[in-house]
Amino acid sequence: MRTTFLLLVSCLFSLSMNAQCAMCRAALEGEGNVKKAEAVNDGIVYLMMIPYILVAVIGFVIYKMYQKKKA
Repeated sequence: MRTTFLLLVSCLFSLSMNAQCAMCRAALEGEGNVKKAEAVNDGIVYLMMIPYILVAVIGFVIYKMYQKKKA
């Protein structure tokens, strides 16, 4: 119950944050930097995917170990 309440509150109240580093901002503020902006966005997506893939692999290994132990 408490976890659900905290999750609901955190979803309803969000803070506006500026999370771009100074180097990224300086590289992308100039005009005509569409290719650089796309490259930075692709890099961010690539870096974001790695932890999710690792967690999925670890979860799969634990699941297989649990199923093997159960049998």
